[in-house]
Amino acid sequence: MMDRLMLSRIDEELESSEVAALCFLCLDVVNRKRLHGIRDAKDLFLRLEEKGLMDNSAFLYQLLDTIQRRDLLSLLETDSRQPEETDANPVLSDYRVMLYQIYEDITQENFGKMQFLLHEELGRKKVENCKTPLDLFDEMEKAGLLSNTNLHELINVLSDLDRPLASIVKQYQDDKGARVYSDAEPNTQPSSSFDPADYYSLTHNPRGVCMVINNELFLGAGLKRRAGAQEDTKALQTVFNRLGFKVEIHKDLTAEAMRRELKALGTRNFLNDDALVVCMLSHGENGTVFGTDEQRVYLKEMREPFKSGRAPTLAGKPKLFFVQACQGEDYQRGSLPCPPRPREDEGDRQEPLETDAGRIEGETVPWDADFLLGMATVPNCKSFRNTTTGSIYIQELCRQLTRSAESLENDDILTVLTRVNREVSKGVYLNYKQMPEPKYTLTKKLVLKYV
Repeated sequence: MMDRLMLSRIDEELESSEVAALCFLCLDVVNRKRLHGIRDAKDLFLRLEEKGLMDNSAFLYQLLDTIQRRDLLSLLETDSRQPEETDANPVLSDYRVMLYQIYEDITQENFGKMQFLLHEELGRKKVENCKTPLDLFDEMEKAGLLSNTNLHELINVLSDLDRPLASIVKQYQDDKGARVYSDAEPNTQPSSSFDPADYYSLTHNPRGVCMVINNELFLGAGLKRRAGAQEDTKALQTVFNRLGFKVEIHKDLTAEAMRRELKALGTRNFLNDDALVVCMLSHGENGTVFGTDEQRVYLKEMREPFKSGRAPTLAGKPKLFFVQACQGEDYQRGSLPCPPRPREDEGDRQEPLETDAGRIEGETVPWDADFLLGMATVPNCKSFRNTTTGSIYIQELCRQLTRSAESLENDDILTVLTRVNREVSKGVYLNYKQMPEPKYTLTKKLVLKYV
C-alpha cells in the first residue's frame, strides 16, 4: 500500500465530481456494487487496495493523468518504492478512457438532448437521476445498451448531436475490431483475387489442437504468482474454440512436465489436423520460460517435437507458438519518431546498408518451415500483465484474432500480429513501453475464421 499521508493529500485536492469520474474509470476493475456510495477518494483507495491495485503508484498515476490532474502526479513521484513484479500491474481500460473523453467534451445542451433521446430505452426516472454523462453511460451499461463491444446505441445518439464525438467512438470501435454492420451494408467477400495456392488449407473440423500451458503458481520463493494469468487462459480458450481448435489446458507444470507434454503432443497423428497452436504463459528470461520448479525450458526446445522429421503428419502445416513471458530485465522505452526528411539523392547517402551482419547472440530462430513464434516482447525486455484482466499481449492477441475472424477481409496471421504490435506499442505501462515480436518461416498465408 502506498503512503497513506500522501493519499490523504490527494484526497483533499480532489473535488466530488473528480472522485465520481475516478469511480467510473474503475468500473472494469472494481465491482459496481463496491463503488456504490463512495463520496471521497479515501473510500475509493480502500476499494482499490482490496483488489491489490494500490501496491504501487502505477494505476493511480493513470487515473490522475486521465482526469487531467497532473498537478498531483508529482506527489506520486515522491514515492520511491517501485514494484518488484513488473508484469503484474493493471492498465486503465481504453474503453473507459474513451467514454471519459466524451464526457469531457460534450456540451451541457447536448447532454440534455441525449437524456431526452434515451428516455424510452432507460425510463424517465433513471434518466432524470443522471446528473452527468458518466451517470448516463452507467445506466446504459446496466440496461445492456452500452459495453466495450456494443457501441451502436451510443454512436446513433451522438451522430444526431455531435458528429466529432460520434467519430471518436467509431474510431475506437474500428481500432478494437468491434465494428457493427447494418443490414444495409452488403455482405460480400472482398473483391481482391484469391489464389488457394497462396493459403494454408483449413478444411477439417476441428482444425487441430491448441495446447495452453499456464504457469501461475511457482514452488520456490524466486518467482511470484502470476496474478491475472487465468484471464489469459479464458481468452485463449474462447477464441481458439471459436476458430475450430480443440483446446487442451495444462496448469502449473514443472519444466520437465512441460517438455513431457510437448513431446506427447508431438507423437499425435496430425493427418486429420490442419494446424497446431501452442501457448506458453509463464515467467521467463531471454530465450527461455520457467516451469513451476523455476527450471528453464528453452524456446528452441519447443519446436523439436514438431519438426517434419519427428512429426511427418505436420509437414507443410502451420505451427503457431505464442509466448507470454518476460525475456530479460531491461525496460522498453519510447522515443518520438523523426519528422519526414526530403528524399536524398544517391550521391548524398553517406553509409550504405549492410547485409549478413553476423550472428545475433541469443536468437532462437531460424525455425524450420511453417513455424511462427509470437513473442510478448523483444529479447532482453520485460512484458507486462494486468492482475485483473490478464497480460497486455495475450489479451490484445485475442482481440485482434476475434476482429480478423469476424471481418469480411481475408487478413492473414501476420497482418493480425502487426495490429497486435501496433496496439501494444501504443500503451504506456509503468511509464515504459512494450514491443511484441513475431518470428516466422511461414510459406503461405494463414487466415483464421470462425468455424
